[in-house]
Amino acid sequence: MILYNVTVSIDPEIGDEWLNWMRSTHIPDVMATGCFLESRISRINSEEEGGLTYSIMYLCLSQEKLDHYRDKHAPSLQKDHSDRYAGRFAAFRTLLSVIEEFKV
Repeated sequence: MILYNVTVSIDPEIGDEWLNWMRSTHIPDVMATGCFLESRISRINSEEEGGLTYSIMYLCLSQEKLDHYRDKHAPSLQKDHSDRYAGRFAAFRTLLSVIEEFKV
């Protein structure tokens, strides 16, 4: 399994509006691609200078599914975000390979 993590620092002046849009529009649109099994959004508790920082994690079954997402869906979804919040955020993406899970 692959964890696709998007870390976003957002201008605090628009933080609430951005979070609402992520919850109601962007994350549901990403999940509607059928490429991911689940997702979660978390606030990173350390304060960044001049921003709020969040981690959005998407769980993907395989590298092939992730490649499909990145080739076919990510460009337009990322453009929607960039157009809406231009100059008010910074983002980077990280891929993690799950090697083992531990659950209670």
